[in-house]
Amino acid sequence: MYSTISSPNPVELSKNSAVEGQVSQYLFSRREVIPPQNDVLWRIEHGAVRTLTWSEDGTFITLGYWGLGDLIGYPLSRIKPYQIECLTCVEVSVVPAHLWHQNIDALLSHIQQTEDLLSIVHRKPIYLRLLQFLVWLSEKFGRDIDKGKLIDLNITHQDIAEVLNTTRVTITRLLQQFEEEGTILRHKRRIILRLPKNIN
Repeated sequence: MYSTISSPNPVELSKNSAVEGQVSQYLFSRREVIPPQNDVLWRIEHGAVRTLTWSEDGTFITLGYWGLGDLIGYPLSRIKPYQIECLTCVEVSVVPAHLWHQNIDALLSHIQQTEDLLSIVHRKPIYLRLLQFLVWLSEKFGRDIDKGKLIDLNITHQDIAEVLNTTRVTITRLLQQFEEEGTILRHKRRIILRLPKNIN
């Protein structure tokens, strides 16, 4: 089980002067936990994180995946325990409470992305659920290359299984099937999605 203890010493990169005041920026390493702050939100300037909780038996429940420009933070959730885990090296800037009103678009985007993921998790069969999740990841973290859309995120089969409420074995089997069908290609530890853009 992940610890709820925050990372002891996040690296403070800088304090940039801005019109609204001082904006602190911090750097976290992959798999570090962004510390709980009840009165601030974090804006992701670089990298990717996931928000998660876990059940009484220790089963992880992924609440969302977040990247560049997204706002994350403990004030956005009433779920406990609640944790923000870095999937890559992550740079964030602090958005204090008195500036939240200036970030309405990002807050609305947070709600919309949460609902998108929730709708995917309830798709049936699991084959379609996984396919839709890969499309969602490609839209959020993908970049176009010659062979398709590279999902530029190192996400494990276990991570995917936790999101989609299934087993790692099932995810591995379906990804192998997708690869045989030509729906995906493998590039090192990344996935290249080869689908028409109108899949939804």
